[in-house]
Amino acid sequence: MENVYDKLVEFAMTFGIKIIGAILILIVGRIVAGIFRSLVTRLMRKTKTDESIVTFVRSFTYVVVITFAIIAALAKFGVQTASFIAILGAAGFAVGFALQGSLSSFAAGILTLVFKPFRVGDFIAAAGVAGTVKEIKLFSTVIATPDNIMVIVPNNKIYGDVIKNITGFDTRRIDMVFGIGYSSSIPKAVEILMGIMKADERVLTEPAPMVAVAELADSSVNLVTRPWVKREDYWDVKFDIIRKAKEAFDEAGIEIPFPQHSIHMVQE
Repeated sequence: MENVYDKLVEFAMTFGIKIIGAILILIVGRIVAGIFRSLVTRLMRKTKTDESIVTFVRSFTYVVVITFAIIAALAKFGVQTASFIAILGAAGFAVGFALQGSLSSFAAGILTLVFKPFRVGDFIAAAGVAGTVKEIKLFSTVIATPDNIMVIVPNNKIYGDVIKNITGFDTRRIDMVFGIGYSSSIPKAVEILMGIMKADERVLTEPAPMVAVAELADSSVNLVTRPWVKREDYWDVKFDIIRKAKEAFDEAGIEIPFPQHSIHMVQE
């Protein structure tokens, strides 16, 4: 019994110290992880980093520090941590290879949130989809098409493609073509179109609007019309100018030709 008691005391002394040391390592690791998480959060919010990135980085930092603390605690019991780290690395590689599509979307999401090629509310065209950005997630972007269909696009599809941020600038140019008949007066048509644009307060004076003869087509003389407007006025101004141009052309007797064929009947 004395022998058993001595061995129990020896075991308790040996492993008790290791257990206490491991517990202390875990406690300190948790405290350090919390400090690092708070520090990273404050720094990123001070630089006005997107909240999605802040949430991910703070969680990632916490998990990394806790993982190192657990490995250090296991080392107190003689566990071969080098083999453990190698196993974790191999498992991470296997998971990364299996989820390479998702990881590329995740990386693209991080890049999108950091470099901001577009923001929520912008109208973009990318990955074969055009619409208003409703939400930017870490793995995908939610886009509402003009007819209000929700489209969820993986971020790697968007970031790996050409991105057209249609509302990226404050102003836009409206490109319109009006065809008039060959017998109609070009100066009169130009005067009418310029008058319509100058009378509209939404048309900007700088850059100045312009009207020019762009093409002598098969059945019409095509006049290109280019006013500059604020991006939010684009469609309203375009629709109004088209309507007013038709009404003014009709009143001035300027012909708007339409495709037609002339048939010559030959009698033998």
